Amino acid sequence: MPDPSPAPVQSSLPTADGARPALLSWSALPFVPVPGTEAVAVPDSGPGDDPVAEDVRECAAAARPPGPVLERILRGPSGLGTVGLHPAQCEEPAAPEASAAGSPIPGLYHHPIPEPDPVRVEEVSRRIKAWALDEVELYPEEWEDQFDGFSVGRYMVACHPDAPTVEHLMLAARLMVAENAVDDCYCEDHGGSPIGLGGRLLLAHTALDALHTTKEYQPQWAQSLGADAPRRAYRSAMEYMLQEASPSQADRFRHDMARLHMGYLAEAAWAQTDHVPEVWEYLAMRQFNNFRPCPTITDTVGGYELPADLHAQPGMQRVIALAGNATTLVNDLYSYTKELASPGRHLNLPVVIADREGVSEREAYLKAVEVHNDLMHDFEAEAAAVAAACPAPSVLRFLRGVAVWVDGNHYWHQTNTYRYSLPDFW
Repeated sequence: MPDPSPAPVQSSLPTADGARPALLSWSALPFVPVPGTEAVAVPDSGPGDDPVAEDVRECAAAARPPGPVLERILRGPSGLGTVGLHPAQCEEPAAPEASAAGSPIPGLYHHPIPEPDPVRVEEVSRRIKAWALDEVELYPEEWEDQFDGFSVGRYMVACHPDAPTVEHLMLAARLMVAENAVDDCYCEDHGGSPIGLGGRLLLAHTALDALHTTKEYQPQWAQSLGADAPRRAYRSAMEYMLQEASPSQADRFRHDMARLHMGYLAEAAWAQTDHVPEVWEYLAMRQFNNFRPCPTITDTVGGYELPADLHAQPGMQRVIALAGNATTLVNDLYSYTKELASPGRHLNLPVVIADREGVSEREAYLKAVEVHNDLMHDFEAEAAAVAAACPAPSVLRFLRGVAVWVDGNHYWHQTNTYRYSLPDFW
């Protein structure tokens, strides 16, 4: 079928007056204006110029923090009585909530998004199920309802509305499904266990980051990649990824997956010793066991590249980390009742706050909402600062892509009533 044209994108980044723009196309807003700075025009590349190198040259100043005036503007007013004046905390302009089923968590800071393109949703849903069943034999027949209930197509289209083709969306869809297969089958409720997890994760990781060994042992490793569903899924999803990603983008993804696996191991170690971490320790674990690998590939899925030198800038790394942390706490909050109903004790932020700070379940849950909101405000302020310091097109598009992923991730959690329901705390 013909591929639908890219849907318009709604930015989560604040404009100069603190408001948020309505639907935008990439060409309609090439730069993010910030008060106190002049717009920087990106000159056309001359003969033989490399656009990627041009972005890097223009943003050499990205390593320098904004000046004190710009910092003060981005930070907003401070002191008693000024909370309501912070641009990131202003009320949203009128915008319809998603019309799909499900209500947002009261008090949770988020941005409503338009309904994902239904044509793309249907096509991604069809393709990802065919891939799971026919190419990697991901799950037995009795798990089909759970796979359908995950709503992969709606999730990916909501998070990547600027993907140029359905096949670009499929890059993210395969990786998302593979990551969830590893989590379910190695760590969670489909045969997972903390015992021996490190060995399983290490071998699965070689499906993403290939083993370089001797000719004698190479065939045994290659054969092992088909040993179970998670490894089959990782290998296949990564093979598709490598068809579109640059070497730098692929290595970035492998690095973030290693971070994810390290977070899995920390949580497993606490489960084996029945340890409830301090709140700050839990948040440290969640910085690794989180969604970071998903928004970090937003440029690959979008069909462009954020140059490695710009991706590695400390400011950009902080933006990506804050986005991953905030979106992961969205999962903690929406999956709270689901995890309480599951066997055993599942660590999530409300559970840890209640245990470590000696408050009721309701108080702990509401405080976790506040923690999420603080991270979201920090994410948006830091993204605005990076955009002001380095207004190259690839940087602005990447920042907006991450922000849209954050919004799409919330939309999927809010509307996926097959998986999630809210506690009665209001």
